[in-house]
Amino acid sequence: MLKDKVVVITGGAGRIGSAFVKSVVEQNGIAIIADVNHVAAKMIIYKITTELAPKMENVASRIMFINLDIFSKISIQEMIDLLHEKYSRIDALVNNAYPKSKNYGKKFFDIDMQDFNEFIDLHLGGYFNISQQFIRYFLKQGHGNIINISSIQGVAAPAFETYEGTDMHSPVEYTVAKHGLIGMTKYMAKMFKKDGIRVNAISPGGILADQPQRFLDQYKARCGTKGMLDARDISGALVYLISDSSHYVNGQNIIVDDGFGL
Repeated sequence: MLKDKVVVITGGAGRIGSAFVKSVVEQNGIAIIADVNHVAAKMIIYKITTELAPKMENVASRIMFINLDIFSKISIQEMIDLLHEKYSRIDALVNNAYPKSKNYGKKFFDIDMQDFNEFIDLHLGGYFNISQQFIRYFLKQGHGNIINISSIQGVAAPAFETYEGTDMHSPVEYTVAKHGLIGMTKYMAKMFKKDGIRVNAISPGGILADQPQRFLDQYKARCGTKGMLDARDISGALVYLISDSSHYVNGQNIIVDDGFGL
């Protein structure tokens, strides 16, 4: 579905990003891991190459790592220039990076305004910064595609009851940032829809990451058959939005949550 499409995935060395990278390569696309963690990126490349090499030819040529700082216009432009020189085009940007402020995760009455603003600036500001630079390139190219990774908490308030009896909680700044990201998605989609540029979002449900069993049970009680998802469970929606099958899908938010939000 993604034959030779050049896809930049920010945070591509992380839990969700690495699953996206593998799915792009499996669909014969070219996955660019845009991340600051070169050690993790090398491990991901080795793992994917080893797993897919028996089934695919030239797998290694379909994965590339670029050290990227989403807060630096210079870093972003250098990546765009490098990819344009190598491939003569960039088909899609997947905004998946997850920057955190140093005090991220405090409870509602413990967070101060500086901490709140810092997370919003890092998360929404970083997504805006890289999207702005890519859209400049897409306008010159004549087409482009951006997929923003939001969350079910970008659609509704957290289900606080799922955290009862655990030490877990959901920080307010996360919900605010993810709501804002969906708004920014719609804004950019509408502004550039006449320019051949599509902007959509995916809102995943919770992703398995060694959470306590009580939380997993309480979370699953709201879902269909699985509950917490694996990162790979989101990849189908991503492949669809990158592919030509979604050519006329624009400004939308696809929720993948096993019915959690129903």
